[in-house]
Amino acid sequence: MADAGRPLRGLRQLPGLDRARDPRRGPGATLSTAGLRVAFVPGVTPDKWVRRWRERRPEPLETLLVEEVEQTQVLHEGRADMSLVRLPVDPAGLHVVPLYVEQPVVVVPRDHVVSAFDSIDVAELADEHHWSLAEVTAKEAVEAVAGGTGVVVLPMSVARLHHRRDVVAVPVDGVEGSQVALAWLVERDDELTQELVGVVRGRTARSSRGEQPEPSGGPRQPKQPRKPRSAQRPRQPRNPRGRRR
Repeated sequence: MADAGRPLRGLRQLPGLDRARDPRRGPGATLSTAGLRVAFVPGVTPDKWVRRWRERRPEPLETLLVEEVEQTQVLHEGRADMSLVRLPVDPAGLHVVPLYVEQPVVVVPRDHVVSAFDSIDVAELADEHHWSLAEVTAKEAVEAVAGGTGVVVLPMSVARLHHRRDVVAVPVDGVEGSQVALAWLVERDDELTQELVGVVRGRTARSSRGEQPEPSGGPRQPKQPRKPRSAQRPRQPRNPRGRRR
């Protein structure tokens, strides 16, 4: 796994990326000349959005893995154009569009009694030592759990990222799930930015900002108002069966 802040092979160093130095991004930093650089935090997987972008746009899209502590800092420093963040963040100077909520899980040792449960209420873990991500990283917390010291509640995607054979992740109830969002600077609200917003929110290539795509088969024709009964053709009396006229 690559370190945070370094491009991954294949995904983040896309073919045809034309890069040029940009003084706004600090010493040695670079920026694609006609595309976007999107940061993302561990556990978020931008692969499907990268593929959709490449199907629609010729401009390069570069992605950059960053730690949560710098998920919005990269925007203010100019090292990224947009960022897939995990809320909460300081919204000052930012547009923030929520995307989805992550399932919380509790990571416990494989031989822990909770490992046999399909899910567990957080109240049942009151006697356990809980590792805080304000004190350690997610990786360090999972390593501590594997060593038999406490438990840690994480988003499921992060637990999968740091999975080990000696720990088990169990869905936990009573804990609010973390929310993933797309953030960018208020002053950067151009065509490419809005195009990526549309990609991550599921807008089709045919629909534009603020428009809803037409249903398949073309636009529906408005229904014709029904004529009042008095204006309808009068019914002809039925010929009773067996009677001759």
